Amino acid sequence: MEAVEQKFLRYVRVDTPSCEENFGVTPSSDCQKNLAQMLVCELEALGLKAEVTPNSYVYSRLPANCKAAHSIGFIAHIDTVEKPSGRGVKPMVHNYSGGDICLPTGKISVADFPELNELAGQQIISSDGTTVLGADDKAGIAEIMALLEYLVCHPEVKHGDIGVAFTPDEEIGHGAKLFDVKKFGCDFAYTVDGEELGEISYETFNGACFQIKIEGVNIHPGQAKGKMINAVAVANKFICALPESQRPETTEGREGYYFVTEICGGVESCTVNGIIRDHDGAEFDRRKDFVRAVVEKLNGEYGGRLQLSMRDQYYNCAEVIAPHMHLVENAKAAMLAAGVTPLIFPIRGGTDGSSLSFMGLPCPNVCTGGRNAHGLNEYISVQAMQKTVEILKGIVNAYAKG
Repeated sequence: MEAVEQKFLRYVRVDTPSCEENFGVTPSSDCQKNLAQMLVCELEALGLKAEVTPNSYVYSRLPANCKAAHSIGFIAHIDTVEKPSGRGVKPMVHNYSGGDICLPTGKISVADFPELNELAGQQIISSDGTTVLGADDKAGIAEIMALLEYLVCHPEVKHGDIGVAFTPDEEIGHGAKLFDVKKFGCDFAYTVDGEELGEISYETFNGACFQIKIEGVNIHPGQAKGKMINAVAVANKFICALPESQRPETTEGREGYYFVTEICGGVESCTVNGIIRDHDGAEFDRRKDFVRAVVEKLNGEYGGRLQLSMRDQYYNCAEVIAPHMHLVENAKAAMLAAGVTPLIFPIRGGTDGSSLSFMGLPCPNVCTGGRNAHGLNEYISVQAMQKTVEILKGIVNAYAKG
């Protein structure tokens, strides 16, 4: 059997950033097809039937070897973020004894991430500091594949029907849009897409994204008075209208936020991209209305030069999962059996499970062990991945017992 960390190291070397500019085309980047096909080959090598759709959704199934009350599934996503770069990942393995982790281009600092010291004596995997690592969510893929390999190699371990799926474009909020719940054929599922070891989440943000295109008027600055409309200055006015106390860096827990993720352009034209998040549905709607109102006000000042587009990405799945709390209780029990303390809190993000739950597949999220997702300081402990595989085995065992 191949160790989970070896699977992970192989997967992160395959470029798979999704591309927001290609939203609506699935997959949004052709490179995701490469990992999808690799996974199909590995699943078939385990003796399982597997298929990849033209849109790069991978489906497979391990048939039951006992009578179980429910079929259960595990889902992870193929893509990584586009910014910071997810291309050309060069993973590094550190025998960590405490203190800062030195990288060729800098360091992962204990001053910034004090939880690092809790991992002294473990092996930690990071990138070389020039890209994200891709533990979000290639750690989840590796852990699910390690679970399948274990069950195939140990037929004496009882289990019900187990479905697995790997999806594209989760990072741009499109991962579940073309998911075939009927083909997947499971009663319930877990996304393996969390971070800290022990994390269980069945409440997510409601999420939306927006883009504002601003048309300016450029003219020689010497003759600009009363004539120039600086699109960058208009963009700055929009950003300043968003409350400072409601940004990602100033909020926590169930507090929602506005997040301007990118601004690009110049005097003549400028584009502002951002996202809106809130756990409460009514507050989520209010936040979207606030952005619309700010744009409308600026359009009044500048003669209709702002064009806003906005779309919902996912919704809080708590209301769908609440009638099926055995999903959470079985995950908690599996963690305790593996010697891991369960950490149940609302996720300040979303997963494919957010959308899948509303598509009829109740789907909480469990940990991978990764930390600092979407940043150059992303890392994961080998021991955390191994523990996560044990947790997945425990969940399988729970449903095998009915």
